[in-house]
Amino acid sequence: MALSAKQQITWWGIAMVVTLLVLYLLGDILLPFIVGMALAYLLDPFVDRFERMGLNRAISTAIVAVLSFVVLGSAVVFFVPLLGIQIRELFGILPATLETLVSILQVHFPELISTDSQLGLSLNKFLGFFQSYSNEILTGIYSSFNLAWQAGTFLIIVPVVFIYSLADWDNMIARIDSLLPMDHKETIRELAGEVDSILSSFVRGQLTICLILGLFYGITLYLVGLKAGLIIGFIAGLISFIPFLGAILGGVLAIGLALFQFWENPLFIGVVGLIFVSGQILEGNILTPKIVGKSVGLHPVWILFSLSAFGFLFGFVGLMVAVPMAAIIGVFLRFGVKQYLDGVLYLGKTGKQGKQKGD
Repeated sequence: MALSAKQQITWWGIAMVVTLLVLYLLGDILLPFIVGMALAYLLDPFVDRFERMGLNRAISTAIVAVLSFVVLGSAVVFFVPLLGIQIRELFGILPATLETLVSILQVHFPELISTDSQLGLSLNKFLGFFQSYSNEILTGIYSSFNLAWQAGTFLIIVPVVFIYSLADWDNMIARIDSLLPMDHKETIRELAGEVDSILSSFVRGQLTICLILGLFYGITLYLVGLKAGLIIGFIAGLISFIPFLGAILGGVLAIGLALFQFWENPLFIGVVGLIFVSGQILEGNILTPKIVGKSVGLHPVWILFSLSAFGFLFGFVGLMVAVPMAAIIGVFLRFGVKQYLDGVLYLGKTGKQGKQKGD
């Protein structure tokens, strides 16, 4: 017996609640599986491209997997030690930067920095705290990195899930497709195609743009000689999926450090500012039009809200799935709005009949 529309909505709602509950309860356990599946999804088009060249699925998967591990391994070997040095350098120059700031305020604004003022008390307290605990903070950060790298289960499960998922991706999609309810198969396929289109153009594209901008900012700031320039550039590139935010935060931090480091040579301060202006020009006029293309319906405010909401609810796993879930929810919301605009609730019975006659 076919289920009524109300019953179908009920069962689909239950399925969604169960899925969210599983993510909430098993977030830490699911993390390596989510990472492995996400990598397989992102790299599946490259496997398909090798298949179109005449190679079978197994060989294509092996080629993509080996190339991925080589690139990732090279990046880890080269960048991780360098980033560690940059983090240590950043923690080393912050106290000196604060002392310089205090000196400038003492010369030009002595009333603000006096020991009786609130600003003076706050700066002196923070400077004392940072000088006293910077080594402990740095040690804790390195311990956290070491703990993360020593998580053997993560490092084992992710590659295994990635390789098996990549090799069997087309079969998994076909099996899922065969389980779709017959009455709604075409609608679900259409919605799934729209979701895939958005994820392909936005997630893959934005990851590529973030990587390019991170390398551009980091390498150029490093070549200019800005202390901790590599880590600042990497952070600026990492959050560049929110328009202007990466450039603004990275630019403010980099120019602020440049003001103290290159105080006697304003040319270098201008070069640091020019790097972030050039990055925005590169992103807006070349990278985004070529890689992402036209708008895919993910507004920056919607992305920021999804990151905040999923991060709050599901922690780090929530941050991992926030943008894909935002894309999926956006597709279903647009579908729901379209159904509403075509339905009796919006058109009324007279409007609905008139539209049907017009069709």
